[in-house]
Amino acid sequence: MTKYIRRAAAFCALLLVALLVNASRVQVVDSGTYDDNPANRRQAITRFDQARGDILVDGRAVTGSRDTGEQLRYERTYRNGPLYAPVTGFASQVYGTTFLEHTEDDILSGTDPMLAPLPLWNDITRAQNPGGEVVTTIKAAVQQAAYAGLGSKKGAVAALDPATGKVLALVSTPSYDPGLLSGTGTSVTEAWAQLNADPDKPMLNRALSQTYPPGSTFKVVTAAAALDAGEIDDLDAPTDSPDPYTLPGTSTSLANEVEGCADASLRYAFQWSCNTVFAKLGVDTGQDAMADSAKKFGFDTSGPKIPSPVAASTFDTSMDRAQLALSAIGQYDTRATPLQMAMVSAAVAGGGSVKAPRLVDRTTTDDGDTVASSGTETLRQAMDPGTAVQLRELMTDVVEKGTGTNAAIDGVTVGGKTGTAQHGIGNTGTPYAWFIAWAQKPGDAEPSVAVAVVVEDASADRSDISGGGSAAPIAKAVMEAALSGG
Repeated sequence: MTKYIRRAAAFCALLLVALLVNASRVQVVDSGTYDDNPANRRQAITRFDQARGDILVDGRAVTGSRDTGEQLRYERTYRNGPLYAPVTGFASQVYGTTFLEHTEDDILSGTDPMLAPLPLWNDITRAQNPGGEVVTTIKAAVQQAAYAGLGSKKGAVAALDPATGKVLALVSTPSYDPGLLSGTGTSVTEAWAQLNADPDKPMLNRALSQTYPPGSTFKVVTAAAALDAGEIDDLDAPTDSPDPYTLPGTSTSLANEVEGCADASLRYAFQWSCNTVFAKLGVDTGQDAMADSAKKFGFDTSGPKIPSPVAASTFDTSMDRAQLALSAIGQYDTRATPLQMAMVSAAVAGGGSVKAPRLVDRTTTDDGDTVASSGTETLRQAMDPGTAVQLRELMTDVVEKGTGTNAAIDGVTVGGKTGTAQHGIGNTGTPYAWFIAWAQKPGDAEPSVAVAVVVEDASADRSDISGGGSAAPIAKAVMEAALSGG
């Protein structure tokens, strides 16, 4: 009898070991398979079982959480949702996350291991940390000025601190309320369908995700390339430029919208945006030098992460001379995001140094302890510092007595460049109006704000001056807000 009891006990022990082995297999080896199974709702239930951490602007939360009492308990809310949508993105129980809600999801949802009181603490206790907070670099007054300036227009604004790379404003219009996508009801799916069907694309972040032909604002890059290459050594010397200018290897003539561009100096050509001078200057400087200069500014590189991803800006590196001439004035296949053109302006303002743009100043726990912080990072030197000084002089002339006078601010040194980008079949589309600029307060050693504005549906004539009429006043309002303390 004892023998059978021992056998039964051994068999039971074997079964127990098998159960333990199987439980270990399920919990350790196959855990990822079960966690990622679409039928497993535990992760979603756990994810929304607590309030999400907040995104802060000027120390105030622009996000929140609402307790619904349902299975997916907490829904995301937004304060001034359309104003900050290009910054926050959305956090939806149905459609996931975008922009800061996405890139900082681990902090906001409380799953980042850095939020735990001790290393591996959550793995041992299976505890869930409260969501942390994301402190942005955005200045509320600057953001509001950009949003109000664009108004009902379709376009975007990006503003930077040239010395640090901090993003002071990031606006895209038309916009939308991210709160419409919070929750799981039919209203959410209906809002999603309507937003995606809207021909004006309100969910498109035009400041980060859309590239445009930069038009004459790209002449800043062309001038930098020519000055660095020694193609121009005197801003006031004649450039031997015909008007009109026949594109090399073609019978196509390029003309200007203003008088006095024939054989004009670089100073005059920049001040009044002479296409013929800059087209010839790009060809004379050469493909290699032009492409190298563009790359130093940030073109033809992987788009920066701020930490939200930014679309890559491009300058074609395999063109014939006629195409190079058009690219030198920001046409042909040259494309740029508004953030990239703000970086171009910031590089001029910052002595030629290109700082990495950053949207997040720091992340913290729910009680304010710093988890991680960002610092100023220099990406590259776009041009010789002496070239930057010359370009600041040229950009100042544009605002003081050229095409950009609508951006002038009393008592403040402002430099800028207008641009009108032709597009559409046969250039029949309404031109995009551009303006890039920087501003320096009296007594300051360096400019403290750089900005880029693009207006897609500008009411403007087909000339380079139109950027000064449609986009320059918006840039002025943004710079004034930044200079007043943001």
